[in-house]
Amino acid sequence: MKNVLTIAGSDSCGGAGIQADLKTFSALGTYGMSAITAVTAQNTTGVFMVKELDVETVAAQINCIYDDIEVHAVKIGMVSSSEIIETIGRCLMEKGARNIVVDPVMVSKSKYKLLRPEACAALVKVLLPLADVVTPNIPEAEELIKGSIGTVEDMKQAAREIYDMGPKNVIIKGGHLAGDAVDVLYDGRRMVLFEGPRIATRNTHGTGCTFSSAIAAYLARGYAMKEAVGAAKEYITTAIAHSLALGRGAGPTHHFYSLYKKAGLIHE
Repeated sequence: MKNVLTIAGSDSCGGAGIQADLKTFSALGTYGMSAITAVTAQNTTGVFMVKELDVETVAAQINCIYDDIEVHAVKIGMVSSSEIIETIGRCLMEKGARNIVVDPVMVSKSKYKLLRPEACAALVKVLLPLADVVTPNIPEAEELIKGSIGTVEDMKQAAREIYDMGPKNVIIKGGHLAGDAVDVLYDGRRMVLFEGPRIATRNTHGTGCTFSSAIAAYLARGYAMKEAVGAAKEYITTAIAHSLALGRGAGPTHHFYSLYKKAGLIHE
């Protein structure tokens, strides 16, 4: 079994962040490990508090895992401060980390800012050059390029600009555009489009975390980048199609739908 590390914030309602990452890793046949960067108080209606961990604690979590267990892939999610970003970058470089997936989490669905404005520059300077792939949604990509994105052609141009910031691959997620859900993958030479149906549901809490974690799991299992993204797209589409109507707001996706169905726990 391959081992995957998530470096991200904790979501108390279990739909996003560390919890979504670990569920995804497990659902896709990998062993999940975590280094928590922050503890959040949130539910399906929003984020109410964020408490960052100190950089010593973040570094200790990462280092002790690498000192004992082989890590086949890393997913980086919520990293709210420059200090934490620089600490993560230093640790991963020292440990020779591979298959690094960076999900530049900036704002929650409830519009709570999860990345300090001054930390965006550190994200670009430190983490993007380490990334095998970076996975911004459209608002995050707009923040990175300081421009607007309204079409698939705009997504392609944004992917080119973000690629120039240092990552080996860029995925622009098209969930915020109208029409079919189209994601764009750019490796510096070619654009690959991944199309899927737009599913009419408000229960999309943690979709970005889940998608990037799925890519990390598939990379750990030896998939090439294009195949990893395609498999992750299929996984997140199924998870959204069978999402859970929990709480009064945006419920989570169903990370284990396919496994539950095979086990006879779901009857349709």
